Amino acid sequence: MEGPTIVALLYDFDKTLCTQDMQNYAFIPSLGMAPEDFWREANAFGWRERMDGVLAYMYTMIRKCADLGTPLTRESLRRCGRSIAFFPGVLDWFSRLNRYGGLLGVQVEHYVISSGLREIIEGSVIAGAFKEIYASEFYYDGGGQPVWPKLAVNFTAKTQFVYRINKGVLDVSDDKTLNDSMPDDSKRVPFTNMIYIGDGLSDVPCMKMMRAYGGQAIAVYQAANRSGVERLLRQGRVDFIYPADYREGTALEDTVKKIIRKMAVSHQLGEENNRQLKRIL
Repeated sequence: MEGPTIVALLYDFDKTLCTQDMQNYAFIPSLGMAPEDFWREANAFGWRERMDGVLAYMYTMIRKCADLGTPLTRESLRRCGRSIAFFPGVLDWFSRLNRYGGLLGVQVEHYVISSGLREIIEGSVIAGAFKEIYASEFYYDGGGQPVWPKLAVNFTAKTQFVYRINKGVLDVSDDKTLNDSMPDDSKRVPFTNMIYIGDGLSDVPCMKMMRAYGGQAIAVYQAANRSGVERLLRQGRVDFIYPADYREGTALEDTVKKIIRKMAVSHQLGEENNRQLKRIL
């Protein structure tokens, strides 16, 4: 595709950008529960009813709030986003990479693909950094109450959003355009210009997709999940692993910048090749 070089960074959210599941910071404490108790109950309900795990936790959120008389609205969930704690360096990570890309003539874009809640992410201090947020979401009635899942993003469903970013069809209600045939050279963001950053097994479908189509996959870790991430590297499911430290000068930042530079050069060489072919054909 002719035009500026676009590099897309795709992020999981929980334990990738923030330190734990986003519901743990404010929503679950508002129920008077410990996070491990809420998730145990939600998971047990899902297993018992043979229900998708994301739908199970969303239903459990509604039911627990109803049982306790705790208000649950879009705005109350957005307020929960204010309490999210991010890994070191996350708050200025996006602007740093945008500036670096600008020096190379690259348009850097950031996307979230998360099984967490869009409403909570929208309330966080980094929400404005993303071109699009793909995450589970409730549909609300006229009174502002959640009555149905508007979108449920489970682990394997995450890959559809990679295709949306690839084609530039970002509206989740537009399935027709997403499924229309499109020449590779007309797709807005080639897979080869994508970097996926996640923290573990829930990200494997997207990470495998990156590696299969020429993108890059990076896993970040805390001490608790380091062994699992190292296993992903040994199994060839990711390209690189790093501590979840996004500060300036870290190995994570250095590698991402090198990848962006490589993608910029590859794109420029491809365009030069196309120009030469047009002249001789």
